[in-house]
Amino acid sequence: MYDALRLGLGTLSHLREQRSSTHDPDHSGGFAQMKNPDQIYGRYQELQTFVNWTDEDARQVHDLAPILDPHLPALVDDFYAEIARHPEAHKVFTGGQKQVYRLKFALQAWLHHLLTGAYDREYVLRRWTVGARHVEIGLDQVYTNMALSRLRDGLTRLLDESWPGDRAGLVKAIRSLNKLLDIDLAKIGDAYQAEYAARLQGAERLATLGQIAGGVAHELRNPLNVVKTSLYYLNSARAVTPEKQTEHMRRIERNVTRADEVITTLTNFARVPVPEVKPFSIESCVRDVLAESIIPTVIEVSIDFPADLPPALADRGQIGIVLGNLVRNAVDAMPSSGQLILSGRRVEDGLEVEVADTGSGIAPFDLGRIMEPLFSTKARGMGLGLALSKMILDRNRGSLRVASELGKGSQFTVRMAVAPLEGDLPG
Repeated sequence: MYDALRLGLGTLSHLREQRSSTHDPDHSGGFAQMKNPDQIYGRYQELQTFVNWTDEDARQVHDLAPILDPHLPALVDDFYAEIARHPEAHKVFTGGQKQVYRLKFALQAWLHHLLTGAYDREYVLRRWTVGARHVEIGLDQVYTNMALSRLRDGLTRLLDESWPGDRAGLVKAIRSLNKLLDIDLAKIGDAYQAEYAARLQGAERLATLGQIAGGVAHELRNPLNVVKTSLYYLNSARAVTPEKQTEHMRRIERNVTRADEVITTLTNFARVPVPEVKPFSIESCVRDVLAESIIPTVIEVSIDFPADLPPALADRGQIGIVLGNLVRNAVDAMPSSGQLILSGRRVEDGLEVEVADTGSGIAPFDLGRIMEPLFSTKARGMGLGLALSKMILDRNRGSLRVASELGKGSQFTVRMAVAPLEGDLPG
């Protein structure tokens, strides 16, 4: 009997290995997000094939029902008595004895269906809800695994005590039962992971929404307060000189522009369209970005692009957003004075544009996070600009890298594809 039990546990380990590879986050469309009933049943059939489940196995398990059914109530009582001895498992049962009674009845029915089921689509979907329910009540998956191990031990012990046939028949019957229990555990594990992942994703979305809302509120409140203060002064002051009026109108204009930039950044991050990839002059794009940027006179700007630099192949407007973000960051890093250097060069598999500054630089421990959404080293920053830039370049088959040294400045390098020589070159 115990040889057969070890065979079953070996099968279970193979299923776990397969399930862990299927849930690899690097594989899109994994079963961790599986909800479609057709997918769920298809997965069950795949697991049946993996352990070589046959109609003969089903017949073997069905033949066990008359032997095991009379003992199921005692097995279930033993199961819940053991749970009561483990506080971490028992604490999820918050409904008192009435809940335990319902759960005992449900477990007995689950075991009965295990022994008598058609193992069809309806059977599989009922099994799926077990794993999802465990997440709902907050039961750790490890207790599910241990629970099934205890039930397996109880069932095999009962068979060993009550088997009417020869030993070879017992080993064969237990082997079939172990296959079925392994498939059921794998299926419950799939459901558990899918439900857990869905709930975790929902919680992360809410947390992200809260962070974005807080960032937007902070970024908009400051310029709006400035506008409000200036409007109050202009409306309340008895004798406003032309100079003061001009000063406050400029303050209002600057802060309205700032608020508009916040909204534009957020909109760009939320809705980046599919790139319209065409050849274009990267130097022309850089010059347009500089013309539209607000750069204080204390910052010296220099441009260095070879005359024979080939055209880039990307969405010109989206690359303009990236370069605009990098220029804006460079300017912010040099509040007193400094140099802003934009240069282009041909590289082996494309072309690169470098945006360098002589500003404050970035701390080494921040370099690995600056392209994460909502991470910012600025006192007034939402942390979306570089995340948006990276997302745009990814969609344009480009890349963004950074080098920086505290107190000396930063260099952001944008890499893009080169257009074919026969491509058009828009101005």
